[in-house]
Amino acid sequence: MSQVVMVVDDEPDTIDLVRLVLESEGIDVVGANSGNECLKMIDSSRPDAILLDIMMPEMDGWETFHKIKEKDATIPVSMLTVKSQEFDKMLGLHVLKADDYITKPFGRKELVERTKALLGLKQS
Repeated sequence: MSQVVMVVDDEPDTIDLVRLVLESEGIDVVGANSGNECLKMIDSSRPDAILLDIMMPEMDGWETFHKIKEKDATIPVSMLTVKSQEFDKMLGLHVLKADDYITKPFGRKELVERTKALLGLKQS
């Protein structure tokens, strides 16, 4: 049974890029264009992990993260964002307790390896 990663980003191109990279590694990808869509889709999609953008309209990634964890605290969540300042990384990793923090732009190999680590899959 393959693993499913939900990518939550208001930029469709980012979702498409992540889907292209991860599906080539045998990881299924579902996309959500907003925090609200993510929260509605969690029950039906049952993702094994979530890659979550921070800067989104309506509900930002920080608020979405809290609501994901209220819904299911066991889903690993990695922030996937252009916010690359140390303050933002520390907020994500140490205050919110995100499982990882990947900054855009990211390399293909970095995305694959960090997503596999998030899923608990053996590194290649």
